[in-house]
Amino acid sequence: MYDYVIVGGGSAGCVLASRLSEDPAVTVCLLEAGPPDRHPLIHMPLGILWMMRSKVLNWNFHTEPEAQLNKRKLFWPRGRTLGGSSSSNAMCYTRGHAADYDSWAAQGNAGWSYQALLPYFKRSQHQERGASAYHGTGGPLNVMDARSLSPLSPVFVKAAVAAGFTESHDFNGAEQEGVGYYQLTQKDGRRCSVAKGYLGHAKGRSNLTIITDAHATRVVFDGKRAVGVQYRCKGKTCQVAARREVLLSAGAIQSPQLLLLSGVGEAGQLQRFGIPLVHELPGVGKNLQDHLDVIIVDSCTKPLSYGITPKNLLLGLPNLLRYLFARNGMLTTNGAEAGGFIKSDPAEPIPDLQLHFTPGRLRDHGRDLKFLIGEGYSLHVCQLRPKSVGEITLASADPMAKPAIHANYLSHPDDMAAMVKGVRLARKVLAAAPFDAYRGEELVPGKAVSDDEAQIREFIRAKAETIYHPVGTCKMGSGPMAVVDAELRVHGLEGLRVVDASIMPTLIGGNTNAPTVAIAEKAVDLIRAAHETSAAASAQPVKAVLTPA
Repeated sequence: MYDYVIVGGGSAGCVLASRLSEDPAVTVCLLEAGPPDRHPLIHMPLGILWMMRSKVLNWNFHTEPEAQLNKRKLFWPRGRTLGGSSSSNAMCYTRGHAADYDSWAAQGNAGWSYQALLPYFKRSQHQERGASAYHGTGGPLNVMDARSLSPLSPVFVKAAVAAGFTESHDFNGAEQEGVGYYQLTQKDGRRCSVAKGYLGHAKGRSNLTIITDAHATRVVFDGKRAVGVQYRCKGKTCQVAARREVLLSAGAIQSPQLLLLSGVGEAGQLQRFGIPLVHELPGVGKNLQDHLDVIIVDSCTKPLSYGITPKNLLLGLPNLLRYLFARNGMLTTNGAEAGGFIKSDPAEPIPDLQLHFTPGRLRDHGRDLKFLIGEGYSLHVCQLRPKSVGEITLASADPMAKPAIHANYLSHPDDMAAMVKGVRLARKVLAAAPFDAYRGEELVPGKAVSDDEAQIREFIRAKAETIYHPVGTCKMGSGPMAVVDAELRVHGLEGLRVVDASIMPTLIGGNTNAPTVAIAEKAVDLIRAAHETSAAASAQPVKAVLTPA
């Protein structure tokens, strides 16, 4: 038996395991469905291209047919190893806008404003630029500037400024708006996943047990109290008990799936799959939100880009040696070296679009190897706060089966309108004068798609994809569709919390890894405070109540 059992060794689960086990009097068990993070391509930044194709280290989810995207089933990659998606993402360190968190607090979630969360962002990081009002040093997650930039990335920044956008030197400082270079969760030119940063020094603790290849199948309840977790490991069904709490950190897709498999959710759905109801909570799996992204691709007239080109093939061995011995060069790139946060309209109060610039030809998440052949560069654009909402449902009562993902992209008309503006602005940046010396023909969407709104809409329906930020499926709040309260405790149950991106009431305006880490850092303090309060209450002497004779 352990004090805490954590399900999911991803960005949130690694934080919980590391921080909670800092107390030698506490025992912690971390369950991760994937293998240990030993594969060398996890730690090589450009290895992200291989991670997208892995059958072992990637869950390889797909959505159900998306009605507004030509009924396509979109590929949703998620990390399946220690570190979760922080072991396979593009390593961009962004927090979102302060207004995002203030909105959470305004919805009734006390303690979740930007100012309340800022100390957790700072506590989690080691900012190589040094400490400041917005950044911390000495934390587990190393944040650094890119060691080796493509010559095309500065061209993008100059072009975006020429197109009318301001330059930013820190997307996580006093002002998010602007274009510039992303800071990265890397250390010495290698990926600094949350597993590397948080578990690296914690693995040797005698009070922390990490079990990999352990696929959680259900939460075990005694009445309304969570008392353990059942899981499958090497073909066997096993169970681990929790003395204090079970902490679900399986992510926005699998935390709600596990709750449903455990009898917590909408009663009708559970009944359809023959799952006994433990507690009715209709919001489980609802409120799914994600950033939809579309890419403009131009060919390049100079041999400067990443990809499969004669120059890069000739430099393959030298680049490998640079990476191995100097930790710099092309293999340290995160792919999305530059980008920014812009407004689709000057009247917008805060940036509502995000750009990621890739100095290479990119299609189908980098899995289209034929398209990688040749010189080119790509510009992603995504809408930051979509109004379209989807859901995660069960596809089967089999806990080893994947859930059904109904993203419902573009189901709200405002989202398509924003995406059209985004495509036009992305094209405007790529058409700016600084690219004149490098620009070949537009490959995607190409000449066949003019500035006509109807044509751009059809392009978006045919080519838009996720940019990997699903959240919201175990919503924090107090309303009828909320799943957890402001202390991340599951409503109506005891000994059970959800700690991951699924608790976000609304999607933040940026990449979601750093916010997920901050959520887990705050959760650690909430968990510790709850135990201290409980222990203090238990220690209070019981006063005798005298009844008059």
